[in-house]
Amino acid sequence: MTRAPSSPSPPDALGAPSGRSDDVPREPADEISRLTGVRTGKNSYYPAFVRSSTRMQRTVRAMDRISSVVVRTVEGPRGVLEEVVRAAAGHLEAPWGLLALGDDQLRGARPRFVVVGPGGRSPDDAARLPAYVMAELTAIRAGERAFGAVSTGWLRSPMNLEGRQIGVLSVRPGLGEDPEPEDLAVLRILANQASVSLHTSEQYQAGVTLHRRAQRLNRAAELQARDLAVRTAELQAAEKQLVAATQREIVGSERHRIARELHDSVTQYVLSAGMAVEVARGDAVDRSLDSMAEQLSRAKVFTQTAVEQLRTAIYALDQPPEEAAASLEELIGLVVAHHRPALDVRVVAEGAVSEIPAAASQDLARSVGESLFNVAAHARATRVNVRLRYRPEALTVSVSDDGSGDPTTLRRMLRLEQRSVGDGRHRGLVNMDDRLRSIGGTLAFRRSRLGGVRIVLRVPLPVQTRATSSAGAP
Repeated sequence: MTRAPSSPSPPDALGAPSGRSDDVPREPADEISRLTGVRTGKNSYYPAFVRSSTRMQRTVRAMDRISSVVVRTVEGPRGVLEEVVRAAAGHLEAPWGLLALGDDQLRGARPRFVVVGPGGRSPDDAARLPAYVMAELTAIRAGERAFGAVSTGWLRSPMNLEGRQIGVLSVRPGLGEDPEPEDLAVLRILANQASVSLHTSEQYQAGVTLHRRAQRLNRAAELQARDLAVRTAELQAAEKQLVAATQREIVGSERHRIARELHDSVTQYVLSAGMAVEVARGDAVDRSLDSMAEQLSRAKVFTQTAVEQLRTAIYALDQPPEEAAASLEELIGLVVAHHRPALDVRVVAEGAVSEIPAAASQDLARSVGESLFNVAAHARATRVNVRLRYRPEALTVSVSDDGSGDPTTLRRMLRLEQRSVGDGRHRGLVNMDDRLRSIGGTLAFRRSRLGGVRIVLRVPLPVQTRATSSAGAP
């Protein structure tokens, strides 16, 4: 099989046929031009190759600096922007480079512009910049849009963000030749990196502003909360004072009413009884009824004692509530003071004092008063010891006398009065027992070391008030 001779292929751009077979030797110049991209028919291709190689190396170095700029986020926006300008200036061997935002763009971004001078240094004072550098900076911030070609000695590339121009990256080339399209591509890459950094800076500044505002609002809220807590506490204190004042007013009115009733009725009757006893005693003396006279004399003493105690009670009721005793010891002291003219009473307290509710203190003090009255009226005692013993689990109040009373007799009288089969003369014992039971306590009678009776009032701690006991009842 024979092959028809092929027609020669048309020459390519360099004058060589484009359809050569592999067995056709190639010219060395053709290979070099394909590798370097420099196509010339002359033997002076080497200078073009050198220029292309130098430009390529410069471009690679610029790409390396761009990659280093991208990862340097720790230095903050200014550090990144300065590296961007240095990379652009170094690529074009520019003594001066700068980037700036338009005055109406990214108002929250910082810094607004960056200038890099000879040696890669960034001047601290913008007022010391050369006049042509200051003029370029002013033109960019004013919105000049001459890009691509060298204008007034500067090569500019826009910084775009989301389809709008926000600023310009500008360098003053020092290559001594016109920039190539690759140079503009490098500037565009660096300008875009600067746009992203400035946008991040704006977002960061906005976040910082919001954070500071949130901190201020939080501090203001804390101050308001503390002020509200203080005002709430003051309001609660005022409310407690108002309640206490109302209670004092009610108690004061009741105390005055009771004092008037005692003075106008009970005291008058006791005085009248004393006068009648005195008249009967005089008749008994005149008729030589010695036994009756002795009994009437004792009745006279009792009525006088009752009148003195009534007057003391009336005086105490007439005192302002603020002067009234608050603690159990003070209440017992007042009760003891009523019986001191007839009895030698000694009060002793032992242990750490526990807080006792006012109602329980009143019940205990009245029970001690009833015990002292029984001692004075029935036991013929002269000496009494009142002892308060505080323990973590209970409070014990004892009244010991040196009289002629008997504990067994008192227990029997209490049982009879509780069954309503007694003669009614010892109703005070039942009242004492009821008071102790109402606060969870007990009443006991024992022999005293002084020789008489020891009345023991024991109350568990904490004291169970009437409100607590009634609330827990089914």
